[in-house]
Amino acid sequence: MTTRTIASRRVLLADGQVVDTTVTVEDGRIAGIGAASRGEEWDAGDAWLLPGIIDLHGDAFERQMMPRPGVHFPTDLALLDTDAQLVANGISTAYHGVTYSWEPGLRGRESTVALKSAIEAMRPRLACDTRFHLRHETHNLAAEDEVLGWLAEGSVDLLAFNDHSDMILDRILNQGRSTATETARTGLSHDQFIAMLHRVAEGRPQVPASVDRLAAAAVAHGVALASHDDMTPEMRRRYHAVGCRIAEFPMNTATAETAVSLGDPVICGAPNVVRGGSHLGSAGILAAREVREGRCTILVSDYYYPALVQAPFRLARDGDAEFPEAWALVSANPARAAGLDDRGAIAEGARADLAVVRDSGTGPVRVAATLVDGRAAYRSAAV
Repeated sequence: MTTRTIASRRVLLADGQVVDTTVTVEDGRIAGIGAASRGEEWDAGDAWLLPGIIDLHGDAFERQMMPRPGVHFPTDLALLDTDAQLVANGISTAYHGVTYSWEPGLRGRESTVALKSAIEAMRPRLACDTRFHLRHETHNLAAEDEVLGWLAEGSVDLLAFNDHSDMILDRILNQGRSTATETARTGLSHDQFIAMLHRVAEGRPQVPASVDRLAAAAVAHGVALASHDDMTPEMRRRYHAVGCRIAEFPMNTATAETAVSLGDPVICGAPNVVRGGSHLGSAGILAAREVREGRCTILVSDYYYPALVQAPFRLARDGDAEFPEAWALVSANPARAAGLDDRGAIAEGARADLAVVRDSGTGPVRVAATLVDGRAAYRSAAV
């Protein structure tokens, strides 16, 4: 493996200091900070040298698989294209959020199993450390035994409990809204989808016990647990009690405050920061405010990979956070939440996952290089 020394006038160290120094990388680890130059030399100048980004929740790869409704591309090609996007945006560890739903189609069993297998098969060819984040729809009761088996064999890296059934039921059955999105995604007719919704609703009494069993298995096997879109403080307390210590996208301030009071990491979306608001409109929270007021501890790409590298710089420019704390939202904090104690900071002995980022002070920043496990996964002509 190549030994290289990277010099930068803006190196963000594990203790939050920004220093003018060198970082030497050898055998996939940070072998020295401020030591004499060894091996290949990179001079990053005024560019930032930062811990590589850790993305705990990203599902933008679905667009590479199905860029238009009903238009499918091979999974291996989609994963390679996604991988290129990840490392070009400074992301060195990515958890692909794969939704396993009661729906057929893109989020059904066939697609989930195929994508899980493809990630495992493609992993040696991918530059980014790519992991499997299983987003389990809690009403998908038929999948419980299978998911228990995956947890036991160690093939799930992060388990999140999702429940979109109430939202879909309310929108379609109560508000009379169109099923066009769902029918395009599932391949079902309108009437078939409505019939499925009714069957899903009938299984609701069995959901809490299923969640308990799956959560217990995840805890037993050391798999990080999250709950998605918690609606109330009571919901967050319920999930916390069964071992779900990550709150993904709490839907309101009171629920986020409850998570913080419990000591649980809170995830918000980096696109929310970059866009200045939620894609949900007035129904969504403002991520920048949540960061500023201490209710957001992790940012994720959600549906747009480039947002992750941009968001910390936007937060610092807008005065919502000091830059070291802002960058921790995409590096050290997600590393701790996921139990990745070998990365997320620039420190001797840590895994050499690094990003070289150029910041002109205005406009988007630009990733000049990304190292993953010491390897140059991406490098532009600028470094």
